[in-house]
Amino acid sequence: MTAQDYPSAVFVDKSGIDMCLVGDSLAMVALGYDNTNRVTLDEMLHHCRAVARGSEHPFLVGDLPFGSYETSPSHALSSSIRMIREGHMEAVKLEGGVEMAETIHKITSVGIPVLGHVGLTPQRAAALGGFRVQGKTMEKAKKLIQDALAVQEAGAFAIVLEAVPEVVAKEITNSLKVPTIGIGAGAGCSGQVLVQLDMLGVYDKLMPKFCKLYAEVGKATVAGLEQYVQEVKNGSFPESGTHTYPMEKGEEEKFLKWINEEKTKTA
Repeated sequence: MTAQDYPSAVFVDKSGIDMCLVGDSLAMVALGYDNTNRVTLDEMLHHCRAVARGSEHPFLVGDLPFGSYETSPSHALSSSIRMIREGHMEAVKLEGGVEMAETIHKITSVGIPVLGHVGLTPQRAAALGGFRVQGKTMEKAKKLIQDALAVQEAGAFAIVLEAVPEVVAKEITNSLKVPTIGIGAGAGCSGQVLVQLDMLGVYDKLMPKFCKLYAEVGKATVAGLEQYVQEVKNGSFPESGTHTYPMEKGEEEKFLKWINEEKTKTA
């Protein structure tokens, strides 16, 4: 499950979820950017630290954002070290297949765990023609298997499979020795991940087909705020005695008497 700040991390911690991803999806669902590529490494580190403070039990994975790892394996290692040291994460995630194998090997060679990500890679959505299902033809499915095997061989401890046909994801899972984490890839994966603000109905600008709505927190929040506005306007909140504080016994009478005396002096 993803988390993007302290409260969302506490929810993950209390839910018994074993892995928490600070995903670059927070660019859209938490920061309001139009795509995930807008978020910077410094912004990600800020959110990672907040999640780390609220999450005691899950294994913490920080997403390397676009521009923080692509130029060279050394660049990726530097960003990964920052994610661990400054972001207080325990592992990093990056997107890509065969072409990222050298980078993954570089990062894991110094003891930093890497979560791979193949299939639909949102950071490259423009090059893929948008947010589209990947691996729908035999040749493209074969390429996904090759990518997953290369990522595994490079040292990834697990691989996210996003927006991949169910049968393809199942075969990839069967072909690997490491676990797969599905998001829009069917129940045949080793585990599942969703964006928390999607599945709770908080972020409603875009609801992927693969996301199930488990709660409608967004609607409940708006309803609560509307009730608050109404009660403030009609004076029913704050309620005297329930939401207010009294003076010490006997002091209120003295205070009001003094107020009246002061008013009399100035009259």
